[in-house]
Amino acid sequence: MFLRCKVRRKDGKQHRHWSVVENTRVADGRVVQRQVLYLGEINDSQELAWRRSIEVLEEGAARPRTLSLFPEDRVEGRLADASIVGVKLSELRLRRPRQWGACWLALMLWRELQLDQFWSKRLGMSRKGTHWDQVLFVLVAYRLLAPGSEWRLHREWFQRSALADLLGQDAKLAEIHKLYRCHNRLLAHKQAVFDHLVGRWRDLFNISYDVLLYDLTSTYFESDPPFPEGDKRRFGYSRDHRPDCVQIIIALVVTPEGLPLAYEVLPGNTADKTTLQGFLERIERQYGKARRVWLMDRGVPTEEVLAEMRAADPPVHYLVGTPKGRLTRLEKHLIAQPWQQARPGVQVKLLAQEGELYVLAQSHDRVAKERAMRRRQLKRLWARLNQLSTMALSREELLMKLGAARDQSRTAWRLVTIEIAAEDAAFSYRLDRNKLRRTRLREGRYLLRTNLIEEDPAKLWSHYLLLMAVEEAFKNLKGDLAIRPVFHQLEARIEAHVFIAFLAYCLHVTLARRLHALAPGLTPRSVLEKFAAMQMIDVHLPTTDGRELVLTRYTEPEPELSLLLKKLKLELPAQPPPKITTAP
Repeated sequence: MFLRCKVRRKDGKQHRHWSVVENTRVADGRVVQRQVLYLGEINDSQELAWRRSIEVLEEGAARPRTLSLFPEDRVEGRLADASIVGVKLSELRLRRPRQWGACWLALMLWRELQLDQFWSKRLGMSRKGTHWDQVLFVLVAYRLLAPGSEWRLHREWFQRSALADLLGQDAKLAEIHKLYRCHNRLLAHKQAVFDHLVGRWRDLFNISYDVLLYDLTSTYFESDPPFPEGDKRRFGYSRDHRPDCVQIIIALVVTPEGLPLAYEVLPGNTADKTTLQGFLERIERQYGKARRVWLMDRGVPTEEVLAEMRAADPPVHYLVGTPKGRLTRLEKHLIAQPWQQARPGVQVKLLAQEGELYVLAQSHDRVAKERAMRRRQLKRLWARLNQLSTMALSREELLMKLGAARDQSRTAWRLVTIEIAAEDAAFSYRLDRNKLRRTRLREGRYLLRTNLIEEDPAKLWSHYLLLMAVEEAFKNLKGDLAIRPVFHQLEARIEAHVFIAFLAYCLHVTLARRLHALAPGLTPRSVLEKFAAMQMIDVHLPTTDGRELVLTRYTEPEPELSLLLKKLKLELPAQPPPKITTAP
């Protein structure tokens, strides 16, 4: 194996992307290359660390010693010893292949966050012998590794995983009624989980809570209303573009590193601006009054809440985006202000007004990106309008096709003036150059609002970019962890379903933080897929005295996985001891 670098030039900059590559000789004698790990853009120290690891691996470590059994046809001269067993190699059988590596990694993350100790004290074992803390881990690991319904977990996935071997249990751990009943026991401990995780984030990653990110998302259901009074499934503004479905709102607080601190499930028709006050009070109770900065997107805080944050003792600091309308009102004041260089490629204008600081930021990279997107949309819309103008359509067909064109190019549509004849299927279109001029002036520009008047503009811009962390959290919840579809019908179990997805995200982001120091190109999903290649299998060896020797073994890791284990400072456990049946 070796490191390979690919150089890519974009916007006048050189980007170096690194991968771990393996040479493999195929049947016709050729050597083909296979990328085993994508590392992304790594710095010089990370590159050196990976090179050293690969050199050690290529030089060859000590291989595990293989112990021989006595085949049934080679027993001549063997000493009489009860501890020596003859085996029938001709009758060797391999049974029950199941996923082991990813399940073991999930268990290591669970224990690293000390969630096994936390839940064993609160759930523990029932009078009938059900280990509810282990049932919960099965649900969380399933959500992390192969998200789906509880019925699929019970019917097939649990048997295809090695969770029973890792936990010392059997199939009773995944009985369908236990999976559902476990949901009923979780919500009472939600706040205690938040408090526990705060301490673990601090111990593991030295996280401070001076800057917090707050945002909301929605997730929808296929359920049919009506629902009982007070049910949280309601119609509302859908961020998934499904206004036809009922939904719930999830409000989330994370650190700039993406580590979640708290969340809340709200009715689907909750307005964003009504949710912030409760979280401010909760975080203050949990962490005390301190100099803390809240990062939020526009539309979340109201003017009344911002005024309360400024008037608090000590003041609660905030940095929030503002809608385009406020930029229009302040434009004449901002024009008179000079541009300042915040950092390479980013310029800012500052305007202090009524105890607040407005920051107009302009990013050259963002200007180029937004203009390219707008040009592409406008070009597509212009070609479509030209095509429609040559088609023989009825008035109704024309209106439908124009509506479809608007849905595909909404940004460009606002820059075009279209006039449709009152009675026939004729229309004309032209480019509104005044709107285009105003749009060009605002591309790549953001108006930020803060009460951190003494802060460096470059730092404010860097803070605002951190909002991507909470967006990434929502992306992982909806993508990798597949929080929907939601099959539960009871409201309490729906909230417990979100809670289990939250716990799975905690494992996901813990792995992401551990990978962050190694290489940004290593994602939790790619690492879990590498570990999933390690299988566990039962080797059945009949003995010459009528018994059967069972060796439960996980497969040896591939070289790239051995490299990952070394980098993550993880050591595989010893193979399970062999078992032998009693004499017939």
